[in-house]
Amino acid sequence: MPARPTTVQLRAAGVGLVVDLPADGPPVVLHWGADLGALDDDGLAGLRLAAAPAVPSSALDERWSLSLLPGEADGWSGRPALRAHVGGRAVLPRWTTTAAEVRETADGAREAAIRCEDPAAGLAVDSTLRLEASGLLRARHALVRDVDAEGVLDLAGLDVLLPVPADAVELLDLTGRWCRERSPQRQPFHHGTRLRESRRGRTGHDAPLLLAAGTAGFGFGHGEVWGAHVAWSGDHVHLAERFAEGAGQAAGVLGGGELLRPGEVRLGPGESYRTPWTVLTWSDQGLDGAAHRVHRWLRSRPGHPASPRPLVLNTWEAVYFDHDADRLRALADVAARVGVERFVLDDGWFPGRRHDRAGLGDWVVDTGVWPDGLHPLVDHVRALGMRVGLWVEPEMVNLDSDLAREHPDWLLAAPDRLPRAWRHQHTLDLGRPEVRAYLLERLGALVAEYGLDYLKWDHNRDLHEAVRAPTGAAGVRAQTLGVYAVLDALRERHPGLEVESCSSGGARVDLGVLERADRVWASDTNDALERQRIQRWTQQLLPPELVGSHVGPPVAHTTGRTGDLAFRCLTALFGHAGLEWDLTSAGEAELAVLTRWSALYREVRGLLHSGDVVRADSPDPGAWTHGVVAADGSEALLAYARLDTSPEAQPGRVRLPGLDPRRRYRVRVRDELSPRARGEAPPAWFDGPPPVLGGAVLGRAGLAMPVLDPGAGVLLHLTDAGT
Repeated sequence: MPARPTTVQLRAAGVGLVVDLPADGPPVVLHWGADLGALDDDGLAGLRLAAAPAVPSSALDERWSLSLLPGEADGWSGRPALRAHVGGRAVLPRWTTTAAEVRETADGAREAAIRCEDPAAGLAVDSTLRLEASGLLRARHALVRDVDAEGVLDLAGLDVLLPVPADAVELLDLTGRWCRERSPQRQPFHHGTRLRESRRGRTGHDAPLLLAAGTAGFGFGHGEVWGAHVAWSGDHVHLAERFAEGAGQAAGVLGGGELLRPGEVRLGPGESYRTPWTVLTWSDQGLDGAAHRVHRWLRSRPGHPASPRPLVLNTWEAVYFDHDADRLRALADVAARVGVERFVLDDGWFPGRRHDRAGLGDWVVDTGVWPDGLHPLVDHVRALGMRVGLWVEPEMVNLDSDLAREHPDWLLAAPDRLPRAWRHQHTLDLGRPEVRAYLLERLGALVAEYGLDYLKWDHNRDLHEAVRAPTGAAGVRAQTLGVYAVLDALRERHPGLEVESCSSGGARVDLGVLERADRVWASDTNDALERQRIQRWTQQLLPPELVGSHVGPPVAHTTGRTGDLAFRCLTALFGHAGLEWDLTSAGEAELAVLTRWSALYREVRGLLHSGDVVRADSPDPGAWTHGVVAADGSEALLAYARLDTSPEAQPGRVRLPGLDPRRRYRVRVRDELSPRARGEAPPAWFDGPPPVLGGAVLGRAGLAMPVLDPGAGVLLHLTDAGT
């Protein structure tokens, strides 16, 4: 690196990051938040002065500032960024910045590379801070040991931590369980540590997704928000921390990293460890503004899905394990008739798979069910004009399988005992090269033989006692890297292949897996009421085109609830849409609705999958307004959904979020998915010609909504009406 600057300034899309690089100390983050403009030497001196804290009684004798790698040497009494020991000797580095540079990247980002060293400890850290064109900040560290260092360093953790100001007084994250993912939980940002650790071996149904700190009462459309997401599919940690004495120039910290199990990272002389990316988003326009920065960056990636997202039919809830060629061909016929574009054959196509107790690991077609292989079905589906996908669960194995009988040593388990079974399955050790080679060969052979366009890649259990034979070493990190390696190699060999990340539904939703997947399955429930909640919060991180969302059968198999077809279609529309239903059992009236819905999806998916996600802050918790607005504000598709009954007899006016107040919009009710209103009469505008109203009126005064039963909604299509 060339001679280092004394300060790093990164600016993009209204966001600013300022990092001071003192001559004899570690980097100090002076500011992360609203863009302060281009600061000259006087401006930087003023910021340093403004950030220099007071010295309270009974404290360090001198002022101190939180560094980019906070630890005890800084004066920080919280969770240190680096936690390690060498042969029982504590590692407490005193970092000095030795090099730094700022560069423009080809995709319009500004990237700072900063090197810190402690020669006495024999350590260096290379930090990368990358401010994307959308204003999203991505950060990671690489720990490097000197070649002359002595002993083995046992690393307990290396986190990315950034300061947040005293204005951040509330915290919001998510929890969940199978079929009820993405449940928000909110609390004050009190003194102490809000620590979310996951030891599930996968991201988890209860993953925080985005840990947000914000100003009092922040919502979807208002307030200042700072958020952190760890882009990693294995064990992980998210934390927010503050203490009474503060954090030097800040009030607290926000961030996270990989959760390392004992012994997973041991570094000898000259060896290194690199953290996953931590994704950090700031907005002064609430949670929606924070989401927009993530979504716009995701959409700017070279590998982001560029083609229109095809309407999917997945066979799971249509046939479960009951595979029959004639029945599936009939299902494909009806699917093509209503407008399906991709037909995905789910679980049940390989030997022994009449239930979930056998067959996992034997990735060959069951000739007892499919004597000619899958070719007759695949050829039939393609002749109908649809693409073809296949369900797999490569990381798992049933003990009742040829693979487990032939290679018991391939299980991720101690040689003398197995972990407790989960859904009658165990885990293969993808840290082993031979396991990765086997899976790559088997999956590649299936993709090549059938010309598959798509794999639904499932993962149906947490990893307990995930140790590697014969040593008993902790195995989650190696497992996660092994999964990434297989996915990367498979897609490199088959460039047109798309992959869905499914994990008992939504238990692997993170930006690490989405470096090698094209969508996630948000939940195993297709109950539309549950899905309204799940998709609302999944889209805090992911734009709609990355979130699989299907119309299920009339009675949801996970809740037993009967749902109105129009509402099921309305809910599924706001994602990468599809169907999961035995359409051969549907009546002609239902098929007509689905045909209209599929045509609507093809009409509006360009807007759905490019516009900004908006969610209204509603005083009525039982009625949600959400949708997408074109980036230029010229068009919007918004849903008003009634989830629960209201104490009010009529909903009154509802403010429509995200509209351009300077435009005039023609407001059209899309009758394909909007039921007749209840009560004596709908609002005055509802049944007449589409009214033309100003964006300021719609967004600030609001639009009267009809009376609806729970489980019903209205779809509004707004287009620019000109001046």
